[in-house]
Amino acid sequence: MRRAAVLGAGSWGTALAVHLARSGHDVRLWARDPVVVREIAQRRANVVYLPDVHLPDGVVPTASLADAVADTELVVCAIPSHGCRAVVRAVVPHVAPGAILVSATKGLEADSLLRMSQVIAEEAGPAHPVVVLSGPSFAVEVARQLPTAVLVASSDAAAAERVQAEFRGSYFRLYASEDVVGVELCGALKNVIAIAAGVVEGSGLGHNALAALITRGLAEIARLTTAAGGRRETTSGLSGLGDLVLTCTGSLSRNRHVGMELARGRSLADIVAGMKMVAEGVRTTGAALALATRHGVELPIATQMAGVLDGSIDVRSGLEALMLRRQRSETEPT
Repeated sequence: MRRAAVLGAGSWGTALAVHLARSGHDVRLWARDPVVVREIAQRRANVVYLPDVHLPDGVVPTASLADAVADTELVVCAIPSHGCRAVVRAVVPHVAPGAILVSATKGLEADSLLRMSQVIAEEAGPAHPVVVLSGPSFAVEVARQLPTAVLVASSDAAAAERVQAEFRGSYFRLYASEDVVGVELCGALKNVIAIAAGVVEGSGLGHNALAALITRGLAEIARLTTAAGGRRETTSGLSGLGDLVLTCTGSLSRNRHVGMELARGRSLADIVAGMKMVAEGVRTTGAALALATRHGVELPIATQMAGVLDGSIDVRSGLEALMLRRQRSETEPT
């Protein structure tokens, strides 16, 4: 397998394309906008998302889905959650039978509440094994070849092993998991907690509050993940605790940025309009609460963040509501 396709030329898709090219692959990087494709091809850089990262010769941008996936058995989907289904539906007729589809998107589909691997599987059918790629990984650090460890999760062990082999690099290590549900829900839900972490930091509430928020956020993630069929131990691994800590504390975190700006009094519409990249936690918050209702579990942090995001409560009131909830045992299930 020496040819790969990456669908989505945002920061993460571009970083993965660069990494695969460095690993010896001939990579087709698909972007929807032909103008963006021409600019990437001419400048050999994605000036919008990763301006300081040179694209190796092995990365060839294209606006054609058919050209992107021709003659490859490895297709990476790095499309934001709200656009994933449409792109997969459009590309599947051009994908070779048996090709592995890698989901590199952390989110939930808003209407169906499906995880991204479920969305891909629905559109692609049983002919294509689906592998989830998740874990603590800022795109620019991967593109700069800084040490990174992530997870690949799939019910198809052979497909997961193949993805491990194709993505492996001296600075990029991949662990395997069979817990697709847990890995994906951890990856989606940590973005919601990261918005709350940004609110805490932007409000100047200190390190004690941030540590408490991250810890109780992990408890919320574990509660919903296990109720939905995931494994509790997954929440303490790379896709759970690892990704949560990175996204809640890292200066490159988009979701943390949203929370910090909300704490400073800016409206959500204003914040989102000024961002080049998608903060998945904004869309995931409502979907997470709906999923929690379906499984009969409580997500107090996500509930308060939903109110802050839709403007029905202010930041201070949301934080006070969390602090004044009934005191209980740390290990109570709800």
